[in-house]
Amino acid sequence: MKKTTLFAIPLLAALFLTSCKDDRMGDEVKSIDPVKIDSVNIPKDSMAVTSIMKIWTYSNLQSKCEGFYGYDYIHVDEFTRNVTSYKFKTDAQCGDQVTRYQEIRFQPQKVGNYTFKFWNGKDSGGQNVWIQKNIKVY
Repeated sequence: MKKTTLFAIPLLAALFLTSCKDDRMGDEVKSIDPVKIDSVNIPKDSMAVTSIMKIWTYSNLQSKCEGFYGYDYIHVDEFTRNVTSYKFKTDAQCGDQVTRYQEIRFQPQKVGNYTFKFWNGKDSGGQNVWIQKNIKVY
């Protein structure tokens, strides 16, 4: 948990204290926010230790003004991972909503049953909602 805190504090400070400009787009990044993961594609429910499996997450973004920023990939314990996706938003005029996918490359170093929880927003009571997936590593 300390690793997560050490990573999160500078990230949050940078997000709140600065804005940046993407020279390729010419638009200023206005915010970076969590974006719910609507669905997850894990090709197999088991895999060999040290092999690599690609996991795809899908989120809805506004075209022309939003894009994928990165993941917060937290090792909750030895076999549990919480994954939150982040988007950036620019000052460009938004277009239609589109579904975008991103990839996580999972390469376990230890045999066991891994649980992934992908952030799917908050419920009406403000509690986090997760999509849970399991992978057996042999």
